[in-house]
Amino acid sequence: MNINKEIIISYQEFDSTETLSTTEQLLIQKANEIRNNSYSPYSNFKVGAAILFDDGSITTGSNQENAAFPSGLCAERVALFYANSQFPTKKIIQIAIIGGYKNETTDTPITPCGSCRQVLIESESRQSSPIELLLVGEKKIWKISTAKALLPLSFSSNNLTSN
Repeated sequence: MNINKEIIISYQEFDSTETLSTTEQLLIQKANEIRNNSYSPYSNFKVGAAILFDDGSITTGSNQENAAFPSGLCAERVALFYANSQFPTKKIIQIAIIGGYKNETTDTPITPCGSCRQVLIESESRQSSPIELLLVGEKKIWKISTAKALLPLSFSSNNLTSN
C-alpha cells in the first residue's frame, strides 16, 4: 500500500518589530547585542541568540568558531546549553536569533542549522512545552510557534526504546 502524506509548516511574518510585544523587542535587541561577542574570524558571519525564560529573565549566546571547523558552535546551542546547565528548572519560552556578516543583518531571517533544530527539539521535550522562535532579518521577522515545526520528523527518545 502507498499512502501520500504531507507536512505543512505555518508561521507569522512581520516587516518590523513595531508590532511585536515589548518583551519580544527586548529579546531581539539582546540577541543583536550579543552578536558583538561572536568569535567568527573565519566566516565573519556573526550570530546572536537570546532566550526568554518563564520568569522573564533572559540569557544569550553567540557563535564561536574554531580553526578546526567542526569544533565551533552555533549561537543557538551556546545559549541553549548554557541555559540548560545553569537554569535547569526554568522553562524556555522563546528564542530570538539574528545574524549576518560583520555588523550587517541579513535581509531575510536566518534559520537554525539541523543540529541546532535537534537541540531545540530536545529542549522542548525536556521541559514538556514548546519553544517559540523569533527569526530576525533586516526586512522580515518570522515567528514560529514551536521548534518541532522546523524539524517535524526529528529523532527523539522514542527512537531509543527497544521493541
